[in-house]
Amino acid sequence: MTSSLIICGVGGQGSVLAGKLISDAAMACGMEVKTAETIGMAQRGGSVFTHVRLGEGVECPLIGRGRADAVIGFEPAEVTRHLAHLRQGGTVVTSITPVVPVSAMTGGPAYHVDEVLAYLRAAVPNLIEVDAVRAEHELGSAKCLNVVLLGAAARAGVLGIDEEDLLGAIRRVVPARFQELNTHALAYGASLAGQ
Repeated sequence: MTSSLIICGVGGQGSVLAGKLISDAAMACGMEVKTAETIGMAQRGGSVFTHVRLGEGVECPLIGRGRADAVIGFEPAEVTRHLAHLRQGGTVVTSITPVVPVSAMTGGPAYHVDEVLAYLRAAVPNLIEVDAVRAEHELGSAKCLNVVLLGAAARAGVLGIDEEDLLGAIRRVVPARFQELNTHALAYGASLAGQ
């Protein structure tokens, strides 16, 4: 069994760490892991995405159109950019909180998050929405949205690893002073996916 995942967002949201946590957890379970990241504009709030493939016989890290089992999105417009990669019946776990593009802050066109979310709701039957503002309020930090999203994805069964596997990765990868926060974030995210 293999899992093909795309993690997407904008620079500074923790998508690279999310990919590392998934990879570490999968390797600890004895799975083969291949990843590819694009982070060139990360420092300027530009697009950041990671392809993660896990499982037996995975040879290439890149995921073709219509092949991703899940898209995990830190920003809703970024999810729409990667939606063509999602396989039919795949799952999207996304923050519903927009990050205003730099172009909009300098007088360029902004996008309307309500229209983006309406599009996602119509296009993706398996959509899990995460209110990042509410999560920040309830957890006391905006710096753990990445783990909230991973918790929801793990509970939904789309990662190929479970919450306990991710908890182990948090203990190995995240600095000790942030482990309690991220442990709570994982449980919080899992509660959003139900099951």
